[in-house]
Amino acid sequence: MHDQPLTQGRIFRFWLPLAATWLMMAVEGPFLAAVIARLAEPTYNLAAYGVAFSLALVIEAPVIMIMSAATALARNRLSYIRLRNFTHALNFVMTLVMVLALLPPVFSWVAQDVMGLPDDVAYRTHIALLILLPWPGTIGIRRFYQGVLIRHGLTRRVAYGTVVRLVTMTATAALLVRDGRLEGAWVGAAALSAGVTLEAIASRLMAHSTIHLLLHTEAEGPGSVMSYSQLTRFYYPLALTTLLSLGIHPVVTFFVGNSRASLESLAVLPVIGSLVFIFRSLGLAYQEVVIALIGTDHQGYPALRRFAYLLAIAVAAGLCLIAWTPLAGVWFRVVSGLPEELARFALTPTRTLAIIPGLTALLSFQRAIMVVRNTTNGITWATIIEVVGVVAVLWIAISRFDAIGAVAAAAALLLGRIGANLFLVPALKVR
Repeated sequence: MHDQPLTQGRIFRFWLPLAATWLMMAVEGPFLAAVIARLAEPTYNLAAYGVAFSLALVIEAPVIMIMSAATALARNRLSYIRLRNFTHALNFVMTLVMVLALLPPVFSWVAQDVMGLPDDVAYRTHIALLILLPWPGTIGIRRFYQGVLIRHGLTRRVAYGTVVRLVTMTATAALLVRDGRLEGAWVGAAALSAGVTLEAIASRLMAHSTIHLLLHTEAEGPGSVMSYSQLTRFYYPLALTTLLSLGIHPVVTFFVGNSRASLESLAVLPVIGSLVFIFRSLGLAYQEVVIALIGTDHQGYPALRRFAYLLAIAVAAGLCLIAWTPLAGVWFRVVSGLPEELARFALTPTRTLAIIPGLTALLSFQRAIMVVRNTTNGITWATIIEVVGVVAVLWIAISRFDAIGAVAAAAALLLGRIGANLFLVPALKVR
């Protein structure tokens, strides 16, 4: 896979199916938010869906980087088997954590005592999180097999799996809306659960021939395969990174829930987040591209870095085009179905976050370089800087200046991300 010259065109062709995959996943957020917004009591249900999704993301966080690990390490029979066993164990632990979080005393403490959710939102959130119980395990399975596919250049199959997810999710949502007996937050959660479950099954089936090849490929030497202890040391910083990154969402929810205009902020943040994620997703897709194409001697570094810069400019410009033009009204009112007052409310935080997609593309490149250099601890430190920055800005903005929750959250997320990018600037320099 590395014998061809690494041109911008080749990088683009490798990246495009992965970008399509992330883009399709990004579309599901606005789609489900639009469905919920058109059902009964949209403010309560949008808030509950957003909180439940944030909690589910935190619990699944340790399995997210399995795709990067599989892309980097699934080279032969023994490495595949060890990484597969490691993934199954991690999936089991995260599912158990989800079960514990659903216990009424635990959930009540988190949702009401810690996050300060209103009773109507907390009740809907609890049921939605219960429906999302399969989420951590299925996400871990599909990301593992997607990493195996990416490692072997089969990025189109990754996109095909996401098509299965979207079709399943759309069909499930349509059936439940037609039935009309479930709250909007529960419809969204059920559609997500069904989609990721079918996608995990499809990913395993599409990886069958690649797995057969791996199982018949022996290791080149004793040092070419990580032991379980080495794998744990390699993966621990990656898991901690995603846990910190996604763990910030409930923290943001806590601060926003205790801010000025808290209910409106909780209602619009999932909608804003879905729009921003559409453009962020194109940059998130780039991490595995760098890992797969950089080459054993990092000879692809200059070309990959150049592509990262171009991608960062393009995705930031795309979101700015919506945030700072009348297209924002079209998106929030027509596409997302928000009432007029919530659509106006969403404008300032959206504009604040307009350059976040560009920073995400650069961060994906920086993190990928850390992975291929086996210096994953640097990723964790960058994330710690980002999380501390977000919390500090939130505390100052809300506690000291009584800022509107959604605006404070947007400013905090932007400044935190800038801090992470700055910490990893050395990764942009050729060694």
